[in-house]
Amino acid sequence: MNPNLQTLLHVQALPPRSHAFLVPSQRLGSRKFTTKRRAFSLRLCNKSFGYGSGIRSLVTRGVSEVEGEGREKEKQPVAKRAYPFHEIEPKWQRYWEENRSFRTPDEIDTSKPKFYVLDMFPYPSGAGLHVGHPLGYTATDILARFKRMQGYNVLHPMGWDAFGLPAEQYAIETGTHPKITTLRNINRFRSQLKSLGFSYDWDREISTTEPNYYKWTQWIFLQLLKRGLAYQAEVPVNWCPALGTVLANEEVVDGVSERGGHPVIRKPMRQWMLKITAYADRLLEDLDDLDWPESVKEMQRNWIGRSEGAEMEFCVLDSNGQEREIKVTVFTTRPDTIFGATYLVVAPEHVLLSSLVSTAQSKYVEEYKDLASRKSDLERTELQKEKTGVFTGCYARNPANGEAIPIWVADYVLGSYGTGAIMAVPGHDTRDYEFALKYDIPICFVVAPDDKSLSDSRKAFSGQGTIINSSNSTSGLDINGLCSKEAASKVIEWVEKTGNGKKKVNFKLRDWLFARQRYWGEPIPVIFLDETDETVPLLETELPLTLPELDDFTPTGTGEPPLSKALSWVKTTDPSSGKAAKRETSTMPQWAGSCWYYLRFMDPNNSKELVDKAKERYWSPVDVYVGGAEHAVLHLLYSRFWHKVLYDIGVVSTKEPFQCVINQGLILGEVQYLAFRDSEGNFISAEFADMLGESDQERIPEEKVVKSGDSFVLKENPKIRLLARAHKMSKSRGNVVNPDDVVSEYGADSLRLYEMFMGPLRDSKTWNTSGIEGVHRFLGRTWRLIVGSPSPDGTFKDGTVAVDEEPTMEQLRSLHRCIAKVTEEIEGTRFNTGISAMMEFLNAAYKWDKHPRLIIEAFVILLSPYAPHMAEELWLRLGHSTSLTYEPFPKANPDYLKDSTIVLPVQINGKTRGTIQVEEACTEEDAFKLALEDEKLAKYLVGKSIKKKIYVPGKILNVILDRQNVEAGVR
Repeated sequence: MNPNLQTLLHVQALPPRSHAFLVPSQRLGSRKFTTKRRAFSLRLCNKSFGYGSGIRSLVTRGVSEVEGEGREKEKQPVAKRAYPFHEIEPKWQRYWEENRSFRTPDEIDTSKPKFYVLDMFPYPSGAGLHVGHPLGYTATDILARFKRMQGYNVLHPMGWDAFGLPAEQYAIETGTHPKITTLRNINRFRSQLKSLGFSYDWDREISTTEPNYYKWTQWIFLQLLKRGLAYQAEVPVNWCPALGTVLANEEVVDGVSERGGHPVIRKPMRQWMLKITAYADRLLEDLDDLDWPESVKEMQRNWIGRSEGAEMEFCVLDSNGQEREIKVTVFTTRPDTIFGATYLVVAPEHVLLSSLVSTAQSKYVEEYKDLASRKSDLERTELQKEKTGVFTGCYARNPANGEAIPIWVADYVLGSYGTGAIMAVPGHDTRDYEFALKYDIPICFVVAPDDKSLSDSRKAFSGQGTIINSSNSTSGLDINGLCSKEAASKVIEWVEKTGNGKKKVNFKLRDWLFARQRYWGEPIPVIFLDETDETVPLLETELPLTLPELDDFTPTGTGEPPLSKALSWVKTTDPSSGKAAKRETSTMPQWAGSCWYYLRFMDPNNSKELVDKAKERYWSPVDVYVGGAEHAVLHLLYSRFWHKVLYDIGVVSTKEPFQCVINQGLILGEVQYLAFRDSEGNFISAEFADMLGESDQERIPEEKVVKSGDSFVLKENPKIRLLARAHKMSKSRGNVVNPDDVVSEYGADSLRLYEMFMGPLRDSKTWNTSGIEGVHRFLGRTWRLIVGSPSPDGTFKDGTVAVDEEPTMEQLRSLHRCIAKVTEEIEGTRFNTGISAMMEFLNAAYKWDKHPRLIIEAFVILLSPYAPHMAEELWLRLGHSTSLTYEPFPKANPDYLKDSTIVLPVQINGKTRGTIQVEEACTEEDAFKLALEDEKLAKYLVGKSIKKKIYVPGKILNVILDRQNVEAGVR
């Protein structure tokens, strides 16, 4: 082993955030490194220093010590590794942690630009990370490292969204307190994230389950309560008896709970609600100024669902056709179609339904209501599903034409939208048309399309057009011949004048159901007086209201939350009046803690206020927010709502929390190849499997598969086409790839690089473990280019092969083209093409005889955001005494980006025989040398006697040979 590798670098301990530097030790040996910019001595000593002070990882445990550990732990010989990542990566991770390299101090130079880059913080499950998780994390880490090098103050934190149903269910199943499993899972996640070299400021780590965090979640709730934005209401909810809790719509799939597959029913319960609808217009309008994917903004617009129309009243009729005192109010976006309303539909949960049902129909209506209660809102409004309904036995009068029209109950109308009732116009609404056909209800067409080719009496026309069949002398309404827009305005004017309705703006957005019948969540900081049931908010000085310790988290079976079992906690007194009271036993939903965590990262230890105003003004808004598209609506919408409330009360200075949102694509599991066998056990091609009906699937190993055109076939029988597919990674499918395994075999830098190289960040990609070998080879080639080839025993010499010489013009051009491309691609989050640019540079560099230090140093900095462990080690070996974390990122010089080469024709005795590529300022000597090196031209020139050369710079090179050469050529 190289003796230099047996030495340990002794480095002095440094204060947080400073850059560690090497200091002289005992003069037992010295080696001098020089660069164009600096010269210093590294003092090498044979003494081993204990793990604990100063630079520690870099210094107190030298290269040879880590090598020794690697040999004890690793079965694979060092000689077989492309480069010693098993030594480098743990060493630099310790160094970063012990020196708090990525810490963002509380007090910073606010004259510098800021960059706040944030990941949607994870829910720490027991399964730990799979290779899909680091995709977005690696992207944000590259941006964070890049911006630090550009001189920005960077805020790049990490925390845990740790309340929620999964931990509680695990606690019920195993008897383990959710706090214990949550902390265990957090430790697992944190360890995995650190093993990948992410530059998080771990001093700012937060968890939504910590009282000093959820104290401020409770404080926000109290502010909502003060402003009437939090209230209690009797609302229909998704109730899961088995889980003993209310579920959000997205947690119910096909009538059962997403977790556990338990039956879910709809039933009315008194619940806490947040009035997000009060902010609907602002949530809609402010989307325009955000740098978000247009698809996400459109999803939010659709979810908010602003629509202009009218509320109109229809008088209910008795059995004699006389008007009763009851009126059904409907909301419609098409008041111009009022004459086409041939029936009304009320939702199964409509408050007036019991008053509308006739005795003869009551049994059928009750049965229908029960069936509807078992469906989610999504199922009920699915356009493709068959429409169902029951006649109430009651009629209403159409105010426009005076006709009696039937009132039906149908589940495609939701009680939570509009008024919970609609006027059905089957001639001009597809759902109403299907329903009318099924139940033989009259269909009346009142809008004629301007394009006559669209006229079709066999289906509904839902577009705008010219109004027909819409006049009644008794009501005094005549809109025939008007266009739809004019007719709608005239109808609204008419209903307001006659007292039958009013203009109305409506939203699909519903108030946020903000209560869960669970234990593992933030306690809601209110009490209820025993005598009056009056709601009394806790005083802010009493926060946080902490969760009581419970051993039994199982559902009560009565609808009461598990917290109701903590009797001594539930029973309390009102501090103001001294009256007996009880605490709220529902808890906040998991969404609560994740609505505002980005603010707490700015000031995580503030015990006096949610966030310091000066810090918030500097860091807001989040510059780049990266996460999955599954959070495109709810999480982002709820966060925006809370932020706007905090803006209104002066806590934050910006109207929006996240300026730029990026949705990373999914990483799917490796492609699976499936073959099919018929009933006799013979392989059949995939296209015939469905036709035969009886076929068994069989998974085929990749080595037995070959690509044929656009298909995959059996290698031994190419006539058998296979089904190739990839799925989202999940334990149930058995296709989860653990990043720990990849890091162990290839290193963290290889995993980071591969995930970025797979394709554009926003696209979904398919994992292929063999694909990581390509980027691993690239890193190995980078290491050997700079450090040199390994010794026969697999070790590498100290230092590098870089030389202190001026770079050539060709080398400068290669470097600066790489700088320009990498910079542009990082800023555009096109990380895969940035890696391609570095690969091109490496290919060019391998052709050079010498590698100037200034060129290599710049390339190492370019590589560092992507592969930080290797870059740090190379930086040290290049003779630098500090981490490169805050080294300036190279800037491309435009002078080196110009293409100054030209194609020069080469003639032999006046006849053009080929061309060479030369610099514009190329001399005759260099041009002739290039011609000799050209394979095509060499056969005319090598070994020949040359009479003279005629060189016109930038135009031509003409070589005149001696006559004997010409004659020899003729013979």
